Amino acid sequence: MNQIQEIGRVTWGIKMKRAVWIVVYMLFFRPFGTPIFNAWRRIILRIFMAKIGKGVVVYSSAKIWAPWNLVMKDGSCLGPHVVCYNQAIIDIGENSVVSQYSFLCTAGHKTSELNNVKTGLVIAPIVIEDKAWVAMRAYVGMGVTIGEGAIVGATASVYKDVAPWTIVGGNPAKFIKVRVLQKN
Repeated sequence: MNQIQEIGRVTWGIKMKRAVWIVVYMLFFRPFGTPIFNAWRRIILRIFMAKIGKGVVVYSSAKIWAPWNLVMKDGSCLGPHVVCYNQAIIDIGENSVVSQYSFLCTAGHKTSELNNVKTGLVIAPIVIEDKAWVAMRAYVGMGVTIGEGAIVGATASVYKDVAPWTIVGGNPAKFIKVRVLQKN
């Protein structure tokens, strides 16, 4: 599990970057929904400092909180209506897929004290390694690493690391079985 870091609150500079991103997202990202605009969406994300590999697909309905905290390696995909709440880095490996309506959440609040708008915010990165699949409507919490080739089942809620080449499901997500690929 990745290290949790306390940040207190979002700075004025981040709020300004977010404001510009929201305007660009609404005018130049979201309206261009067909697959022929994949390259266009990659360009916009790169302008906002996202690290985007070759052949990456990001659906126009995906909601990205901070493109500058997004890393997507070659052939990865953020499906329709994915919420990428990335106050910390979200790193998606090669040929990995995050399916429709999934929620990747890198922020939370300290549970050991009362929180308010100025204190208690904690963040930790999410890592989805190569060839992994986060199925539809799954939730992946802060600090989680999804191992290489792992599958997070539909509607699963993941709060702890998922071992490579395993399949997990449920809430909270539990081991179902080892993933074995068929040979052609």
